[in-house]
Amino acid sequence: MPRFTSKSATLPVSVCLFGVGLVAVVVIFGMGATGVRNLPLWLNLAAMLAPLGLITGVVTVILRARGTYHP
Repeated sequence: MPRFTSKSATLPVSVCLFGVGLVAVVVIFGMGATGVRNLPLWLNLAAMLAPLGLITGVVTVILRARGTYHP
């Protein structure tokens, strides 16, 4: 498996964003299963971090693989 030598923080940040968003989605499903209907706005916004992290991570990996990413 190739190792990236770039010291960019883009990929770790996108992984963290995806993880926080995934946790928020799990919490939303858990709250829905227990009968909570009025979810807080911050929780819904936190769930949107999952696709944001996924998109930034995929774009970063593609650009690194092509060699066009130079932080």
